[in-house]
Amino acid sequence: MGVAIIEVAGVSKRVRDSVGELTILHEISFQLAPRESVAIVGASGSGKSTLLSILAGLDTPSDGTVRLDGIDLFALDEDARAAVRGERIGFVFQSFQLMGHLSALENVMLPLELRGERNARALATEMLGRVGLGQRLGHYPKLLSGGEQQRVALARAFVVRPALLLADEPTGSLDHATGESVMQLMFELNREIGTTLVLVTHDPRIAERCDRQIRLEAGRMV
Repeated sequence: MGVAIIEVAGVSKRVRDSVGELTILHEISFQLAPRESVAIVGASGSGKSTLLSILAGLDTPSDGTVRLDGIDLFALDEDARAAVRGERIGFVFQSFQLMGHLSALENVMLPLELRGERNARALATEMLGRVGLGQRLGHYPKLLSGGEQQRVALARAFVVRPALLLADEPTGSLDHATGESVMQLMFELNREIGTTLVLVTHDPRIAERCDRQIRLEAGRMV
């Protein structure tokens, strides 16, 4: 495969509840190459979103390691992991996760400003134009359709040119036609910017468009 952008080795996740210990993930191992697109698929409760959270360093595994660009995420403290996320990871969620009190432009500028980019406004304006929202810069999320909000979320995720983009059911709250256009845009940006794309989806048509699929059943890779 060559140089891996993500290396997952023996990742397991266990939690305790009122009846004992529950294993959510069982010894997951795989590598992802730069620019690769990968779908994580499986039934509800199979561990897909937990795996995505661990890849982001938002959740910690009970066992195993995750290396992003050679960095062992769980050898870092929480602040250092947050810094790695800010530099190398973009996120797209089913629920958009836009800041309601910020305009489309301000939402896309936010991650750039957090990184101290001096030309944040110009970069954000350019990216919103790329996703077809050049005429919506000053609009607040409540004035945008669901598809437009997800395009803002895509612009915000890609504007920092992340090494890795994690998407959790990115079209789950959109109608079919709007979801198709959003996914087309996501794959185009994936190729243009060279980001490795990992997405959780229940839609087999979306999964088939990825370079490969990782299927989970009851927390195990199959």
